[in-house]
Amino acid sequence: MTVDPGRMTGRVALVTGASSGLGAAIATALARNGARMVVHGRDEERLAGIARLTGGTPIAADLADPAAVRELAARALEPHGRLDVLVHNAGFGWAGPLTGMDPRETDRLLAVNLAAPIALTRALLPGMLERHSGHLLFVSSIAGRLGVAGEAVYAASKAGLDVFAESLRLELHGTGVTVGVLVPGLVDTPFFERRGRPHPRRGPRPIPPERVADAVARSVARGSAEVHLPRWLRLPVAVRAIAPGAYRSLAARFGARA
Repeated sequence: MTVDPGRMTGRVALVTGASSGLGAAIATALARNGARMVVHGRDEERLAGIARLTGGTPIAADLADPAAVRELAARALEPHGRLDVLVHNAGFGWAGPLTGMDPRETDRLLAVNLAAPIALTRALLPGMLERHSGHLLFVSSIAGRLGVAGEAVYAASKAGLDVFAESLRLELHGTGVTVGVLVPGLVDTPFFERRGRPHPRRGPRPIPPERVADAVARSVARGSAEVHLPRWLRLPVAVRAIAPGAYRSLAARFGARA
């Protein structure tokens, strides 16, 4: 998939969490559409491979460390002197009862999934505002829109990211800097294995990360505000908004199986 080349060619993009999975696919899609890439991740070896594939600059950093977030922001500007696109993709999940979650893991998840994107945006937004141009893309989750049994802290982190993005979109209206949110469902990556529990359901079928990455490339090129993938995910979100009582009854019945 290619987008209008005039909208992406030469734009400098940073993708966090790009060493594997969805982040790697997003970085590849943006590079294929002409963007100049800066790629972030923790796995230096894998990150180097993605940098070679995309022609990008690799920057390894642990986003749970606030100092590393500040360093990433500074180093991301070094290759080209500016940043036009910032894709907040880095994050991880945890599955299980809240009482079984180690408080240190809670702190780390909130740091990586929520605090780091806020801090990184704060550091890199002034340059975009000075140029009256830029796009911020936040990778959220349907869990952040609906809530998921056994994933309370992860869902909370994504809900916080979602509302941060929406508030920032209102704040930046008319500045030339646009804000987008990607709300994906089940993506075919190692995410579920890494969180400690595979996805238990037979359906819906996982979405290939390349398909999600193509949607991100289109969203960035157009400055879109919101993308649900698959599109039918808008339905349960709408039902929850219109008929919250009925939605909660259904969620309590079927969500417990998750």
